[in-house]
Amino acid sequence: MAAYTKMKIFYISVGFCLILGVECDHNWLNHIYTVQTGGSVTIPCYYDEKTPPQKKYWHSAIDYTSRNTTEENLSVADHPDQSVFTVTMRNLQNKDTGHYGCVVDIQEQLTVTYGLYIKVQSAPDVSVVSSSVSGHEGGDISVQCLYSSEYKNEVKRWCRYKDQSCYTVGRTDTSQNSSVQISDDGRRSFTVLMTGLRLTDSGWYFCSAGNKLNPVHLTVTWHMEHFCLSQN
Repeated sequence: MAAYTKMKIFYISVGFCLILGVECDHNWLNHIYTVQTGGSVTIPCYYDEKTPPQKKYWHSAIDYTSRNTTEENLSVADHPDQSVFTVTMRNLQNKDTGHYGCVVDIQEQLTVTYGLYIKVQSAPDVSVVSSSVSGHEGGDISVQCLYSSEYKNEVKRWCRYKDQSCYTVGRTDTSQNSSVQISDDGRRSFTVLMTGLRLTDSGWYFCSAGNKLNPVHLTVTWHMEHFCLSQN
């Protein structure tokens, strides 16, 4: 059944790209966002900082149209200093379930840089307690990720969007002064602990169980204590 679902998603995605007339990278076939009915989700759309696009689009495979910020429950924000634009969809309903894509226009060449499938559910397969967390440089943060009982035996991951680097259950030292530790309670929750935070850790991440995921934004701020010490 899982293989059939994946194949079905693949052919729908191919059709999406052909109808839009854009280039696609199909490595994103497993990016399935699960969102609670009536809830919201923010999707980060990264692009190459060396060749910033002239235009940026959010496309829907539901009606094969470009969505825009005039829609009541949709907003797009560009962050050129981070080479990313974000799309926020609010008050999601069952009719919003389907394929979407981040599309950039570089020298009149349209490319889907990131594609995903949004699944609206009354009880999401994967969710997070908080979709936005913050911490100080050198400090730590904790993120709680929830999953339904059907995903008890699936691999749990904490991944960074920008480079798609992922960590699984256990402890991983990412440098001399920082680490990522993931602990699964074996029931319906796993916790991500990041210690020794660096300013460069700021950005978008996601919790996942199997092929279902939910995004989290991390902000790391400069600790004022460091500033005071440097002045003495």
